[in-house]
Amino acid sequence: MASSKSTSNRMLYAGGGLLLVLLVAGGLGWQLGWFGGGERGLQVESERAERRTITEVVTAFGRAQPEVEVEISPDVSGEIVELPVKEGDVVQQGDLLARLKADDYRAAVERAEAGVSEAKATLAQRKADSVQARRTYDRQKKLYEKEVVSASDFEDAKSTYEQAVAQLQAARFRVESARADLQDAREQLQKTRIYAPMSGTLTRLEVEEGERVVGTQQRAGTEMMRVSRLGQMELEVDVNESDVVNVASRDSATIEFDAHPDRSFQGAVTEIANSARIQNEGSQNEVTNFPVTIRVLDNPNTGLTSGDEGAIARPEVPREGARSPVIRPGMSGAVDIYTETAEEAVAVPIQAVTVRDFAKTRSGDASGAAAQGDGAAEDLRRVVFVAEGDSARMVEVNTGIADDTYMEITAGLEGGETVITGPYSAVSRELEPGMKIQTGEQEGQSGETIAMTQ
Repeated sequence: MASSKSTSNRMLYAGGGLLLVLLVAGGLGWQLGWFGGGERGLQVESERAERRTITEVVTAFGRAQPEVEVEISPDVSGEIVELPVKEGDVVQQGDLLARLKADDYRAAVERAEAGVSEAKATLAQRKADSVQARRTYDRQKKLYEKEVVSASDFEDAKSTYEQAVAQLQAARFRVESARADLQDAREQLQKTRIYAPMSGTLTRLEVEEGERVVGTQQRAGTEMMRVSRLGQMELEVDVNESDVVNVASRDSATIEFDAHPDRSFQGAVTEIANSARIQNEGSQNEVTNFPVTIRVLDNPNTGLTSGDEGAIARPEVPREGARSPVIRPGMSGAVDIYTETAEEAVAVPIQAVTVRDFAKTRSGDASGAAAQGDGAAEDLRRVVFVAEGDSARMVEVNTGIADDTYMEITAGLEGGETVITGPYSAVSRELEPGMKIQTGEQEGQSGETIAMTQ
């Protein structure tokens, strides 16, 4: 009885194992197409090439600054005894900004005035001496001609007269020099009062009353304050060397400030630097950027509107002090510079465009996937793979501009083709011309797209 039961168990286990093997083999056979399905092919993703508007954009970051800003430093050194302004004040051209202690400069004026008086007195004396020497010379000359006096006496009189004339001329020069010293002393005294060179807003105040400042006659001098015209604002942004070649003067731009996340401003490129600004020079992280200046066209500080989108309008006179400025110096912002637009362009997803080595394709490597280190001459070309039924066809293409999603195809496609977009490993390496595929087409989104290139 026990033997019969054991035999039944062995048969049950054997049957179960056979069933498991058949299931695994059946699944594998289905995947390999053994049961009438044929070769299933590589599973890929696809999307239809469509005509759309592509706008190429260069994105950069920078800080707001006034177009016109004057750094004010004293011409003379001294202690600040009066400071009638504070940061944020609106000033008019000619307003008093600060006054320095003037005692020493006033004393210098008095000394210079005394010097002028002394020089004038000396000049008067030299004039009298010159007149007397002239009379003596004329008298001695007449007597010498009558042979009444010796030649030696005549020469002495002549020499004395010439010396008197020279001393008179020197006295005149000393008077002019003393007057110049007086003028300089008066100017130095006037420079102890510092006035606003233009109308604007006091955007920076670096000193306090009682502080001693150094004039610009001694090195760089002390920066006391800055006066800015907030009605004319701009941003200076760093654009990478690979992108700056696409940027041109008067390109339109959109500006977004971190301080105003729900608001954007119109701008235009006004200046592109010719000299690079290199960061981390000499290291592996070296970055080469070029400063680009973007003018804010619809500056809310003045209510100025941009007018024509691509034009650079001259701003109206800023209404300084009308209200607190919306854009303040130093605010950080992101700028999208619109460099080029292609309308009704045949476009495919960026990931659909890949590179194949046509030299390998000609030599028998069907995939032509780019590889490194084989030492063979390369013939790299841009291609896309078009899904035709259940197979892939490789098409060489020429590309134009791109945004963050789509790339313009200028030659090779007419539009309407189904291009393979993924997976990445398939597009970049695995796909071969004529390879069997299974597509999962994605619905493309037509319309305008914007690039975000950094």
